[in-house]
Amino acid sequence: MEMVRVNSRAITAVGYDPATNRMKITFKQGKTYDFCRVPLNVYQGLINAPSKGGYFDRVIKDRYQC
Repeated sequence: MEMVRVNSRAITAVGYDPATNRMKITFKQGKTYDFCRVPLNVYQGLINAPSKGGYFDRVIKDRYQC
């Protein structure tokens, strides 16, 4: 899965596999987490959000566990 670097205070890079709806997020602390069954629009929303950390907290955190 290709990881795309993002401009964020909390997140370093994001990857998405549309074939499996799996998303990976690498945080500034260095840890990478997998998220499963993530709709494409949620991934796109994260990529386009002005605040990636805020979007993560509102839309992704504690959801889409693998």
